[in-house]
Amino acid sequence: MAGGLTRRRFLESAALAAAATGLGAPALAATPGKRVAVLGGGMAGLAAAHELAERGFEVDVYERKALGGKARSIDVAGTGVGGRRDLPGEHGFRFFPGFYHNVPDSMRRTPFPGNPNGVWDNLVTASDGIFARNRGRADSAMFGFLPHQSEFTPEGLQRIIVEEILRQRGIAPWEAEFFANRLIVFLTSSDERRFGQWEHRNWMDYVRAHEYSDEYRTVVARGMTTTLVAAKEDTASTRTIGTMAEAFLMNMMGRGSEGELDRVLNAPTNEAWIDPWVRLLRALGVRFHIGQAVEALTVGGGRVTSARVRDAEGHATEVEADWFVCAMPMERARQLWSPEILALDPSLELMDDLFADWMTGIQYYLADTVDITHGHIACLDSPWAITALTQAQFWEHRDFARDYGDGRAVDCLSVDISDWDTPGIRFGKPAKRCTPEEIAVETWAQLRDHLEDTGKWTLPEYRSWFLDPAIQWHPETGENSNEEPLLINTVSSWEKRPEARTLVPNLFLAGDHVRTSVDLATMEGANEAARRAVNALLDAAGSNAERAPVFELYNPPELEALKRTDAQLYRAGLPNMFDRP
Repeated sequence: MAGGLTRRRFLESAALAAAATGLGAPALAATPGKRVAVLGGGMAGLAAAHELAERGFEVDVYERKALGGKARSIDVAGTGVGGRRDLPGEHGFRFFPGFYHNVPDSMRRTPFPGNPNGVWDNLVTASDGIFARNRGRADSAMFGFLPHQSEFTPEGLQRIIVEEILRQRGIAPWEAEFFANRLIVFLTSSDERRFGQWEHRNWMDYVRAHEYSDEYRTVVARGMTTTLVAAKEDTASTRTIGTMAEAFLMNMMGRGSEGELDRVLNAPTNEAWIDPWVRLLRALGVRFHIGQAVEALTVGGGRVTSARVRDAEGHATEVEADWFVCAMPMERARQLWSPEILALDPSLELMDDLFADWMTGIQYYLADTVDITHGHIACLDSPWAITALTQAQFWEHRDFARDYGDGRAVDCLSVDISDWDTPGIRFGKPAKRCTPEEIAVETWAQLRDHLEDTGKWTLPEYRSWFLDPAIQWHPETGENSNEEPLLINTVSSWEKRPEARTLVPNLFLAGDHVRTSVDLATMEGANEAARRAVNALLDAAGSNAERAPVFELYNPPELEALKRTDAQLYRAGLPNMFDRP
């Protein structure tokens, strides 16, 4: 990008400032060893192992549950008969927008039989998608392509955004105009303002949702947060939500994207992606240790000397390596920060203030097919903020009844539940206080409330359902627990998130809680963080290997001059030039 302050340069400037005050990483002699222990086998762990193995490192991956992490598919054990595979379950359905670049790069480098572009060729376009409403209100198309290249000015963008918002039908024209203005303010805000002002303001206040109609709050406040990315509109950082809104808009305009906005896999995730990836990594020499929970890091001589792992039988082992990449989820990684680790890098203690919330799924195995839409379904008025996808239509080389279960289920309707704290319509309880059976009944009721209210669709009966096993019901307390929550970027949380390189000389962090360009708990963010961790490791090792490519979100060059002007306004304590009083 010509001119201006890019996100990357902003982060680099912050790192240089820290170094100037004595807080930066110390100068260290390179460690000659090439043994790397990757702690965690989810998206970040697999991506780090991939990049390291290609550069000649000896890599061992330690994973307590299953490879793939939240991205994996999960077999419903014992359901496959007559030579069929078990029914496919999952933590939640996959979604690969066109503004992803790091994940697709890993996919292209992962061979798949018959695919010239490897696993990447297993991505297929979800061409439609709907925002479903209840009580007879008109549904609307979810996302469309916006071929308005000639209108890339603030005025042209405002016109495009207004037209897109008015497609939702329930929004008044003046509300659409105001929301479009808020997006223009964000799009033309400099990184100084985004990090210095919008990072510290929640999305609900930024779009002034309390000043407008219920429809406005539902569509542009809750619809863009809880329903799509499991963030609460009254706590989510405006910088985070605004950055994602910008990425979606650029993707819809065909800018900085490598494909359509909505893409899914053509088979269950493990079949289409994770299993081929693991096979490649094994061929590259990566060793996997499954069922090994990382308990602690041992420090000696100012660096990590070993990691203690424990297997399912309770046997503990000390794992020695030259380098350690912690690719565990935020809530588990921060349990490793002992007083000895914090003495070396006190900033890691800030991770204690990061917040995780619930977004997880349930699958229904249908007795009959249903043709709703060729894409995702977002039930905007559902108290549990549910989104769904019928999967068999995308599994081009699979026949669901022939290949899965007992042959009687013909499709899988996969549903994500993003709000576990609001009472439902069937039992009047939040999902966190519902038994698994109640969750299944309640979620189905909310789907019917949105899809059957006009008589356009009738959901078939489901033969069975499968709730993410990370959700565990505790009858003694009347509540669920969740082993795999999701990082939520709350107001002012950026300063609490770590860089990929820590002040511990041989410890690096990978995961969607690490500071990245894709500032959200996503597969893309985890993959990007892994690449940053590997590059930091290569620097620390004094390696001459080619650095892993790191792809950042697209910044439209037409807005750079406006961002430079905004940087001057921000330094002078003045609002953005488009910010209405």
